[in-house]
Amino acid sequence: MTAGQLPEGRYGPRAPGRRSGWARLLGTVLAALAGLAVAVIGYHNLAATPVQGEPLGFELLAEPNAVSLRFEVVRENPARPAVCVVRARSLDGEETGRKEVYVPPATSAVELTTVIKTSRPPVMADVYGCSLQVPGYLVPDPGR
Repeated sequence: MTAGQLPEGRYGPRAPGRRSGWARLLGTVLAALAGLAVAVIGYHNLAATPVQGEPLGFELLAEPNAVSLRFEVVRENPARPAVCVVRARSLDGEETGRKEVYVPPATSAVELTTVIKTSRPPVMADVYGCSLQVPGYLVPDPGR
């Protein structure tokens, strides 16, 4: 027996090494596929968004617990409808009002104004985010 070898009578014969080569290859392939999946998901989540909303200004309204927000929506393809979620916040930073706003198809950037009703007196309003996946309940009825 040489250094680094185990006594065969005590531990049994050594398993053949053929399986470890396949397992190593399979592990490498699975790791590469997992890395590719993470890269694709990261690209889709962190790449430039096809639609963006930017607040242009807000005005606290005289009626209690409401704020008017003016914002601009820029899309890669302005002919596609979009939806933006806008929100209002109170003095402590808590979100006190939220609203989904339908953004109709256009030929260029769109400027919109909406009123957000709040549960407490607001101090600011902003655009939370925009998407091209418009829920069916927001799409205007073409028969109207």
